[in-house]
Amino acid sequence: MNAIAKPTTRPANPNFSSGPCAKRPGYSLEALKDAPLGRSHRAKVGKARLKEVIDRSKAILGVPEGYLLGIVPASDTGAVEMALWSLLGARPVDVLAWESFGSGWATDIVKQLKLKDARVMEAGYGEIPDLAKVDFSHDVVFTWNGTTSGVCVPNGDWIPADREGLAICDATSAAFAMDLPWDKLDVVTYSWQKVLGGEGAHGVLVLSPRAVARLESYVPAWPMPKIFRMTKGGKLIGGIFEGETINTPSMLVVEDALDGLKWAESIGGLKGLIGRSQENLKAISAWVDACADVAFLAANPAIRSSTSVCLKIVAPWFAKLDDAGQQKAQKAIVGLLDKEGVAYDLGAYRDAPAGLRIWAGATVETADLKAVFPWIEWALAEVAKDFG
Repeated sequence: MNAIAKPTTRPANPNFSSGPCAKRPGYSLEALKDAPLGRSHRAKVGKARLKEVIDRSKAILGVPEGYLLGIVPASDTGAVEMALWSLLGARPVDVLAWESFGSGWATDIVKQLKLKDARVMEAGYGEIPDLAKVDFSHDVVFTWNGTTSGVCVPNGDWIPADREGLAICDATSAAFAMDLPWDKLDVVTYSWQKVLGGEGAHGVLVLSPRAVARLESYVPAWPMPKIFRMTKGGKLIGGIFEGETINTPSMLVVEDALDGLKWAESIGGLKGLIGRSQENLKAISAWVDACADVAFLAANPAIRSSTSVCLKIVAPWFAKLDDAGQQKAQKAIVGLLDKEGVAYDLGAYRDAPAGLRIWAGATVETADLKAVFPWIEWALAEVAKDFG
């Protein structure tokens, strides 16, 4: 591989991590100065802030009337676990896994909840299971967008309107960046730290009327930890979805989430957020087409993520390396970019094939992506000297 001159233009923001993700453009801690710190989240001011997050989130996302949105513990993971432990077991379940998080939910369902009527439908990184074979007389658990593989479902057409089971969707890297068909989804989970660039620790759980009906009519056979309980005396604990959280939230994190939501409103709401992410994917696609050394992990454009963009390195020198060599070379590339301060956290997820992962959600500026591409090419050429 020929040497490449070191670029001179640097991204204004070198943060391309897939979670926590880049803060919104123009972000400042000054935005959090009015956070009600040192106050109880159960006080009027705390509940008002939490309710404001709920209301603004529902409005931006277009959550339908009758659906509930609540703030829950432990990020998206906590929200998914609450849904799995509280809702599953009433019917057989299909769980779709084509990357590490979907595989994690499959493990929980099969090995922790030990559901005997569970079918795991798997596909390799860069691919997706055959959606036509999903049985919606079962409950169905899936990720809308596979953060660690860069593969998303193409749309909601594969989900029937007259389904018997519940559609339980982990949408953490899709919410606010992709158009979710709410009428096809019964449970949706996400966290602020993805597309909105919010701080971690809290998750969001959205329930359809069908999901609420399941909660109020079905009692799981296993003990239910307090942090997962959403019913009392056979009725939904409605306060969870009005700002009365199960455990103590960080009011600083809540204020940060409000800042992200207000920014989203200022750029045109959901349409503006989706547009920014799509422009970023367009820029990455143009670069990949022009660069012979990288390719999308998802070969099919119809299932290609616009947020967690996963790339494989296809340079001849890299392809000759064994798995251990490729992992070592990837670390060298990522480390070089980190050392130069031009791109942080650009490596593929630890369970994914060696390669690169670029967050391209709405908080990332297209100009910063265009500035980082030459640096990636330069780093590939530099590392090739030691591995090629």
